[in-house]
Amino acid sequence: MLTLGLLQNLNAWEIILILALGLLLFGRKLPEVGRSLGRGIVEFKKGLKGVEEEVHAASMPQNQPPAYRPPLQSGGADVRVSRADGAEATPAKPSEPAN
Repeated sequence: MLTLGLLQNLNAWEIILILALGLLLFGRKLPEVGRSLGRGIVEFKKGLKGVEEEVHAASMPQNQPPAYRPPLQSGGADVRVSRADGAEATPAKPSEPAN
């Protein structure tokens, strides 16, 4: 925690002086460091995208064929009724109110 306390007491000129000194010492290596950081970020994003695709694929329901359903058994004659046959509907009786 001592180092963090020292960093809080730096003013703008001291920070500029430290950055200029770092630029003089490591200036030739900075493009290489930037390239390697860029490559690392790209590889990280590719890996993260691969994991996202795996999670998405695992969460999606797989297309499975429907379960086998045996055909319906024939129970008798096929009787179909339509309103055009002239069959009159009987009105329903009103139910008695509950006491």
